[in-house]
Amino acid sequence: MKQFDVIVPGEINLDLILAGLPEEMPLERELLGDDFAVTLGSSSAILAHNLAVLGARVGFITCTGGDDFGRLALERLGASGVDLSQCFHSRRGIKTGVTLLLPHGKERHILTYQGTMAEMAVADLDLNYLKSARHVHVSSLYLQTALAPGLPALFRELKNAGVTLSLDTNDDPADQWGAPLEELLPLVDFFFPNEQELLRITGKPNLDEALEAIGKLASCVVVKCGARGSVVQTREGRIVAEATPVTPVDTIGAGDSFNAGFLAAWLRGLDLKSCAYAGNITGALSTQRPGGTDAFRNPGLVKHFFEERAFPFPVETSR
Repeated sequence: MKQFDVIVPGEINLDLILAGLPEEMPLERELLGDDFAVTLGSSSAILAHNLAVLGARVGFITCTGGDDFGRLALERLGASGVDLSQCFHSRRGIKTGVTLLLPHGKERHILTYQGTMAEMAVADLDLNYLKSARHVHVSSLYLQTALAPGLPALFRELKNAGVTLSLDTNDDPADQWGAPLEELLPLVDFFFPNEQELLRITGKPNLDEALEAIGKLASCVVVKCGARGSVVQTREGRIVAEATPVTPVDTIGAGDSFNAGFLAAWLRGLDLKSCAYAGNITGALSTQRPGGTDAFRNPGLVKHFFEERAFPFPVETSR
């Protein structure tokens, strides 16, 4: 039996969320919000945290600065039961990254200082630790600029060792969507873009054409379509899972929470449609509190949310 269900080598930061800003944000004016929150941020850490809440045995590898933001982020992540034994401090004195989120109207600005997100490389990872997992997931491909170049070789070695793999690029700030993505896609068991990311990656005008194009590279593409639910494209066909209707408080981290729900259900042995439905539920649950993890820090809310939707909770993994 493997020691871990999932290990995530990834970035970690805090999200600073200033809510209730005016829809128009003119320059050189003092604009007032009506709420402020500090939550655990980063796609990798949000996924790891929420997977652990859903019953998976999760390990996390990251680099932080020797600062209060790094300590608080790890404290929040560790509270979910994630193993942090492989985390380390920057060897170059770099600060922990931070993201400032400014929702206004139906839009939001996302401002990020990468900091230690861009420091960790494959050489910093313990291969034996990674091989102690059933599954390895990587998020934020284009923020983890030191890690990305070594991923193809790492993924090949893990795949040869029987470890399954998944990838979520998240946004590319440069909007280039380049290497090593094309080399990674044939290696992963699941690719988790959202609809807009997939359109940008493929350069196609609609989801059908984008799925046809990406299907030539990836064996299973799981597309998050927001209020329309999700789509799973495999070599055998296409599965559509309807959305879980909710009134969102905040959509930050919903896609990462979807990934957590999908993987938790898959680790339990559920079929792909059930996995997508589980992802829709956890993505919707995430939107009920500010940030990507705060809803999952409320056990009563999590239990009630799943029970209302007649989905078994907790989503326990098969050992």
